Amino acid sequence: MELHEFLKRNLESGRTALTEVESKTILGRYGVPVVAEMIVAAGDDAVIAAARFGFPVVLKGIDEGLLHKTEGGLVHLNLADEKSVSVAAQRILKAAPGAKILVQPQIPGKREFVAGLFRDPHFGPAILFGLGGILTEALSDVVFRLAPLTRQDATDMIESIRSRSLLGPFRGEKAVNLEILADTLMGLSAIAAEFPEIAEIDINPLIVTATGNPTAVDALITLTQPDLQASQAHPVPPPAIHSLFYPRSVAFIGASAQMGKWGHMLICNTLSGGYQGQVYAVNPKGGTIAGQPVFASVVDIAGEIDLAVVTVPAASIMDLIPQLKAKGIKNVVLITSGFGETGADGKNLERELAREARAAGILILGPNTMGICNPHINFFCTGTSVRPLAGSTAVVAQSGNMGTQLLAFAEEQGIGIRAFSGSGNEAMITIEDYMEGFEVDDLTRTVMLYIESVKQGRRFFESARRVSQKKPIVLLKGGQTRAGSRAASSHTGAMASDNRLFNAVCQQAGIVKVDQPMELLDLSAAFSSLPLPKGNRIAVMTLGGGWGVVTADLCNQFGLDVPALSPALIGVIDKILPPYWSRSNPIDLVGENDPSIPLTVMEALLQWEGCDAVINLGILGRRIFLRRLADSVGKVDATYTREILDDAVKAFSDFESSYIEQIVRLMEKYGKPVFGVSLLTDEKDATVYRVKGHHLKGVFYETPERAVKAAARMVEYQRFRARHAG
Repeated sequence: MELHEFLKRNLESGRTALTEVESKTILGRYGVPVVAEMIVAAGDDAVIAAARFGFPVVLKGIDEGLLHKTEGGLVHLNLADEKSVSVAAQRILKAAPGAKILVQPQIPGKREFVAGLFRDPHFGPAILFGLGGILTEALSDVVFRLAPLTRQDATDMIESIRSRSLLGPFRGEKAVNLEILADTLMGLSAIAAEFPEIAEIDINPLIVTATGNPTAVDALITLTQPDLQASQAHPVPPPAIHSLFYPRSVAFIGASAQMGKWGHMLICNTLSGGYQGQVYAVNPKGGTIAGQPVFASVVDIAGEIDLAVVTVPAASIMDLIPQLKAKGIKNVVLITSGFGETGADGKNLERELAREARAAGILILGPNTMGICNPHINFFCTGTSVRPLAGSTAVVAQSGNMGTQLLAFAEEQGIGIRAFSGSGNEAMITIEDYMEGFEVDDLTRTVMLYIESVKQGRRFFESARRVSQKKPIVLLKGGQTRAGSRAASSHTGAMASDNRLFNAVCQQAGIVKVDQPMELLDLSAAFSSLPLPKGNRIAVMTLGGGWGVVTADLCNQFGLDVPALSPALIGVIDKILPPYWSRSNPIDLVGENDPSIPLTVMEALLQWEGCDAVINLGILGRRIFLRRLADSVGKVDATYTREILDDAVKAFSDFESSYIEQIVRLMEKYGKPVFGVSLLTDEKDATVYRVKGHHLKGVFYETPERAVKAAARMVEYQRFRARHAG
């Protein structure tokens, strides 16, 4: 019988799961190595079958309704003779009248793995691999990838488990045949694509024999009615996203003269930020707001309007749609709350709003958004007076407060912003739309996302994987604690009910996922300012030995290698540093005050083929200590005039500026990044330092761990790019 027809008939009969034998028959057709077995009806036949296989053997009870046989006492292992087989058979038939007996050879092996398939409601079919047997749930050493898999995906899964040392030679047994494991995962992926009727597959255990060959000795397939209805997605094309950030004229509908209200803050921030387009205030009361004449209705405005920023109450929004349509307004930033975030009624109102807007040819950003900005045209239309520099990092945040805080930090640290949107409830424009818009935007080098949920999981994954091959996506996800578990009829479904699947999606798509808001900014600074490292070998240059030791430890913790210096490089540095220098990596500059030494050593390190990046500790910030020393000296030693002391401080400040410029030149010359760590910082310091006439920038963090984390995440992203090149 054709397999689709077989599954269809089983579903029509009300079955929700296949027997172990049926499950393994299907798996065997798709390259999964399954154990040999025989089905018998009586104890005597079980003894005959066991003799044919050779002892020891395994007996199991099988029937359509028996899903978890171990718990029902229907699995008997290591049966070494005819008598034990006969006794086990009688016990099975007594415990499950009408059941048949499955006889298998006992597969010896010290290593057990699990593999499986499940269908996530957001992301679709996913494949699972990890440590199996009774340890599956206890140790939870499993990894996930979305199907369909590439061969590289399958290999990555196998190499990503924490217990990967079990894949090599183990206690007298040969290394695992990784090709067979990869074939198994690829077979599951093919099944996921071809048979939407299959909801879950659980292969546990997948035992590895002494020869290294995996064998599936137990399997379960559960069924579901396939969902043939395509979700009603309405992708927003990139040109429409672009137009939101380049309005030539803006109407503030719901503008207010009262300080502190949204209708006042937004128009004031927009006007004071230097926006050069036309600005219109709309309020039925008329008058003047923020120096602008007020129109009673948007239709009263004579000029064309590219963007409407709306702050009127939620109950009035639907009545506004015909006016916007009549005026020819295509884009709306809907600040107003009171929609989907308030519950079922709000969700219904939000859906109705999206339908009406779509029918009118209107695109709504929001509702419940903090606003947008584009520093490249001085368009700062948010609820806070934040004006970061123009740059190449595009920011989208599902939390407006988080987004504007990130903008404030970016402004403070000199990190340039391409554009910002608080995406709000995403009634019409989703995270996926933004990613696809910034994918083709030439000014965007890095995409920064703060998200709490994904509405279109599969599209999110596919968009992100495509974008990541061109430019990095740095993501922070809120709400990562387990909120509940999904009901499941096998191990694989139950184990996927936490945040690990989303983490796996990020890894598979090349998204650089971080755990803290500051990491978003640190990585945005690095990706937008530095060349990508070509590998994970780090040279550390430090003004103090202790700092270098700590940094080397951090590098090891985050998967970065701190290689030994080559004899040739030691010979070069011998000519630069005193004879008592350490001759090891990290390179301690032994407190040398000659300002030329750090740059000379730096260039030697960047020339060295044994390193891919340099972490530079403690050069910047010395001016602060010198200024404090000058203040102390000036108070007690009259032989040093204020002019002499100020000149000394200025000389060091000038050196630091020159040092940053030289670092940028060296990075451009050798194509390797330099991650700086400041000795001390003050109000004049930032994270990113721009050098006129150069596209690269100096990047200096406040702590070694921030520099090491940034370097490690850049290496992680570079590996993704290298794997997917071409």
